Amino acid sequence: MVFWKRLFSNSETVTTSGTTQFDGELLELTDDPLSQSRIVFSTERDLDLYELEELCDAVGWARRPLRKVKKALECSYLVVSMWEVRNNRRRLIGFARATSDHAFNATIWDVVVHPTVQKQGLGKALMKYTIKKLRSDDISNITLFADPHVVDFYRRLGFVLDPEGIKGMFWYPN
Repeated sequence: MVFWKRLFSNSETVTTSGTTQFDGELLELTDDPLSQSRIVFSTERDLDLYELEELCDAVGWARRPLRKVKKALECSYLVVSMWEVRNNRRRLIGFARATSDHAFNATIWDVVVHPTVQKQGLGKALMKYTIKKLRSDDISNITLFADPHVVDFYRRLGFVLDPEGIKGMFWYPN
């Protein structure tokens, strides 16, 4: 089992190559003190769209036009990426984004964690980080849409189905 020593308590610059630095908030692994691997969260929006789509492909999501993915990122209130940094390389292993009215409400979208690192607490850490960022902006109503097979995951994080009888409604073009 993997345990995490520190949740988002420090911001630091992680050197990922001789000339590149990567800013983010560190989440450290404790079960292997000799590990050269670090998990870093970032809110930087300048993501490689191909790398993001590869992550989405890895979990079986349908391909989306890159121009639309780019626009979704640009129009999002918050973009969170989760990186595995090992030696001088970094790899995108998780992602989430949120849209918002910038005052009361936010909706979390596109939560994804690479299958090779699932079941290690990283999805929970990604969601807690995303919620922490939204709450730090005084956003109090956070919603999301979940596929049936992940509803229990979100319940364990405090999300509830149909609070106070509220029913989501959808409009789709014919």
